[in-house]
Amino acid sequence: MEKKGTILMQKYELGRLLGQGTFAKVYHARSLSSGESVAIKVIDKEKVNNNGLMDQIKREIAVMRLVKHPHIVNLHEVMASKSKIYFAMEYVKGGELFDKVAKGRLREDLARKYFQQLIGAVDYCHSRGVYHRDLKPENLLLDGNGDLKVSDFGLSALQDSRRQDGLLHTTCGTPAYVAPEVIHQKGYDGARADIWSCGVILFVLMAGYLPFSEQKLMDLYRKIFKGEFRSPQWFALEVRKLLSRILDPNPSKRISIAKIMENRWVKKGFKHFGQAQLPSNSNDKTSVSDVDTAFSIADCETPSKMNSGVVEEMTKADPPLPMIKTSYFNAFDIISLSPGFDLSGLFEKDNLIPRLPARFTSNKPASAIISKFEEIAATERFKLERKDGTVKLHGRREGRKGQLGIDADIFEVTPSFHVVELRKTAGDTLEYMEFYDHGLKPSLKDIVWTWQGCAVEGQQE
Repeated sequence: MEKKGTILMQKYELGRLLGQGTFAKVYHARSLSSGESVAIKVIDKEKVNNNGLMDQIKREIAVMRLVKHPHIVNLHEVMASKSKIYFAMEYVKGGELFDKVAKGRLREDLARKYFQQLIGAVDYCHSRGVYHRDLKPENLLLDGNGDLKVSDFGLSALQDSRRQDGLLHTTCGTPAYVAPEVIHQKGYDGARADIWSCGVILFVLMAGYLPFSEQKLMDLYRKIFKGEFRSPQWFALEVRKLLSRILDPNPSKRISIAKIMENRWVKKGFKHFGQAQLPSNSNDKTSVSDVDTAFSIADCETPSKMNSGVVEEMTKADPPLPMIKTSYFNAFDIISLSPGFDLSGLFEKDNLIPRLPARFTSNKPASAIISKFEEIAATERFKLERKDGTVKLHGRREGRKGQLGIDADIFEVTPSFHVVELRKTAGDTLEYMEFYDHGLKPSLKDIVWTWQGCAVEGQQE
């Protein structure tokens, strides 16, 4: 475990913990050579490997070394040990833009300033062949001068990620901010998808709430597909017109960034950085394959220094951290679990038999969900087994077709939001339905946010 005052790589002194997620922690740190404040992101290799996310980490490194811009968080260097990956990044002390918006809508001039800085940064990313794919206020930071910095390129894509059709096909992002064509899973233009997210952010900055917001995920997507939103009365007519062109569900008709920059409302006081004013990227041609090579060296048995400038090796490996294994899952996979990806079927409410499997969402941590299943096992006379993000319940009583078996797969959407899928693996279906209605659902009510895939969509006990 990293502690305050720890000297990292003989370069940085770690300070206080700034934040943490499932796979990483971020610390304030001080450069021993310059005294400069930096942010150190510490990623647990075992966790990202177990969840198949190492390629995503390597891509994030390659992308961040490509984009150097006044409104993008700067990556100073990346280091690695046998068990950890360390990002040394620009320290942005103003916090998330989300925290500012959470207090209420912003003044029009301030919202315009942040939107201008966002559009300038995103335009630069696209010029470098980088598509962010998860733009939202939580990923926009503010520095000491109150200027915006785009962060978190973990879901970003490079131009060479496109298939032969010239489109991206990985469904990712945050549901309320994602473009409709991304959800359709038929391929999408990364630049146009980012523009949609920028439009949602502009709306949020000026309104103080989301343009598309529903408790049920399917209702949310239905509104996004249709582009159904209503601007509040305090929006200027110019803003309303601009938003209608950005939040056009037809990507081919959606306004381009070049046109956005020409918009009269956006242009007012716009400080656009020309290519000559931007930092040189001549020495930052790191590709994913370069990073992959560096990490293969870092994983060798013999500690060594690397000449690539991307990764350095510690001489002593850190001990692995204990973890609760949950499978990585995003909100779009919830839809993909439906046969044939037929969205209309998800709105049918005339089926009296619970679908098998059934799913529910929870805003409780994985440990709380597992504890609840342990309680159920104890009270309902089940044997419980935990394995790779799955809780297995084995009935101790003989039924009509043997002992009842139930699997509960726990998927992570965010560290504080999980999807749990229930499946009957053994025993009689009617006995399972009886237990499902009168045993499982009532017992799970303390941790369930909404039910999906049941007779009544979104039902809460």
